[in-house]
Amino acid sequence: MTRYIAFRLLQAVGVLWAAYTVSFLVLYALPGDPASLLAGPDATDVSPEQLDAIRAQYGLDRPLIVQYFDQLLHLLRGDLGTSISSGRPVTDIIGEAIGPTAQIAATGLALALVFGAGLAIAATYTRHRALGQFLLALPPLGVAIPAFWFALLLLQWFSFAIPIFPAMGDKGPTSIVLPALTLALPTGATIAQLLSKSLVTTLREPYIDTAWAKGAGRVRIHFAHALRNAALPALTMAGLLIGQLLAGTVVTETVFSRPGIGRVTASAVGAQDIPVVQGVVVFAAVVFVLANLLVDLIYPLLDPRIRVGRSPLTPRGITPKTELTGARP
Repeated sequence: MTRYIAFRLLQAVGVLWAAYTVSFLVLYALPGDPASLLAGPDATDVSPEQLDAIRAQYGLDRPLIVQYFDQLLHLLRGDLGTSISSGRPVTDIIGEAIGPTAQIAATGLALALVFGAGLAIAATYTRHRALGQFLLALPPLGVAIPAFWFALLLLQWFSFAIPIFPAMGDKGPTSIVLPALTLALPTGATIAQLLSKSLVTTLREPYIDTAWAKGAGRVRIHFAHALRNAALPALTMAGLLIGQLLAGTVVTETVFSRPGIGRVTASAVGAQDIPVVQGVVVFAAVVFVLANLLVDLIYPLLDPRIRVGRSPLTPRGITPKTELTGARP
């Protein structure tokens, strides 16, 4: 297990490096002159000599490869650079935005897990075929609904028609409800879709028939046997779901006028603030990597058949091998 964790950490470092490199190349390939942005809104009145001085001050006149390695070394020291538009350290900007985003993202994920898993379990547990088919048809609808449209509906219903929750801002717990519901809809629908299909397939496995033959009750079969194995595919999607939540904050925080990573990203892209955009990309990559690493560590807890070993045909400590041992429960 130690070698496996070390290998996964090495992979995580590779993913972070790749994310930073791709974002660096893409952002610097975009049209526009960072020196003109640094000069401010009156850049048209700035002389070419002044623009050259700005480029020299910020190192923008150096070769691209030199800029890349210089910024990479700063990143390794925890320095994400300085915002072009505000002049503030990028770490401070992202640090201030993490709290409000974490509030709605964590609440949205919790709601998605409760409603998504509950819908999948109810759809596969009920004895009424029509009800089950109706419940199974809901997740695709939830995935198809645009997030901004759902957010506007929530505002119309629960902020204007029935003033229960505030329409904007981040003051008080009630301001979290509508943004969290907006984030929870597509995520919960994805969980319900994956888990319900996996449960339907798992309930047809031969070991389920064996459990029935041994006299196991319906509740035990559904929850103790089927659900435990059926949860693995949905758990595999955890990293993508976390990414979906972070991407959804751009729309959600804009619609509800909340501070956070989403608003920072939208503003930075609009202003071509390359250091801030790169900082957000690195932050999102870190969250994605940590989520996937956590999933890999939870796998053996859900399915004891999974253990990490080493293939005799591979070099020692290089490639982990996942082996399935034992029989199905």
